[in-house]
Amino acid sequence: MQRPALVDSTLDISSNIATLTFNRNDVRNALTGTRLIDDIVATVDWVNHTPNVSVLIFTGQGAAFSAGGNIKDMQSRSHDFSGDVQTLERTYREGIQRIPLALDTLEVPSIALVNGPAIGAGLDLTCMCDIRLASDKAKFGETFINLGIIPGDGGAWYLQKLIGYQKAAELTFTGRIIDAKEALDIGLVLEVLSASELLSRGQAFAQQIASKPPHAVRYTKRLMKKAQRMQLRDFLDVCAGFQGISHNTADHQEAVNAFIEKRAPHFAGK
Repeated sequence: MQRPALVDSTLDISSNIATLTFNRNDVRNALTGTRLIDDIVATVDWVNHTPNVSVLIFTGQGAAFSAGGNIKDMQSRSHDFSGDVQTLERTYREGIQRIPLALDTLEVPSIALVNGPAIGAGLDLTCMCDIRLASDKAKFGETFINLGIIPGDGGAWYLQKLIGYQKAAELTFTGRIIDAKEALDIGLVLEVLSASELLSRGQAFAQQIASKPPHAVRYTKRLMKKAQRMQLRDFLDVCAGFQGISHNTADHQEAVNAFIEKRAPHFAGK
């Protein structure tokens, strides 16, 4: 499948790792009023159809990861914030809600490298990823209530699953912004690094995943997602089927041989 033609982002591929960088620092990488939603959705679709990609990284260029919604557009009621109730409902469904629906289908692990503030829908985007690494300059806020609106992109569904209902309720009901250290303390992010270390650490972390058999990475991601919504007996049936497939791959045999022979494996994605 041809690499997507992106407008407000750049997509870099290196060693089975795809890195999508948001390039709208002029509006702090706001997801509304830009083409970032289209870029994210198109990239996820491309990754799903590109078997040699094993990890997808999201990060932002400039000072912010993403400011979420563009508040100036809210004030002027332009772009994604104009219209009556029915129009705005359709705008959300056909706009920013495409991001959680796309990421829910992503077949590879995703990593958010939070280089700066992730506010509102920007925070929610990080929560949709499997893993979050943060710069010490990062800040996080579920700030919709401060503007008299609600997390219309699904944030109230994601945040409580990550940090528990009570802490998610506190952050969502108050709109309080927290720093990277507190995000680490409450389990919102996995690691906090200096700004200069974030990208290299994120790439090294991604490489640990990308070095594994590609089919096993994708099947494991599918299992992790299915486990969230299936009963145990049904889930075990799926595990058995996926395991049967895995045992019959060349990469499985290569992994076993390399382990016994005490050498590095060489996977072909077969």
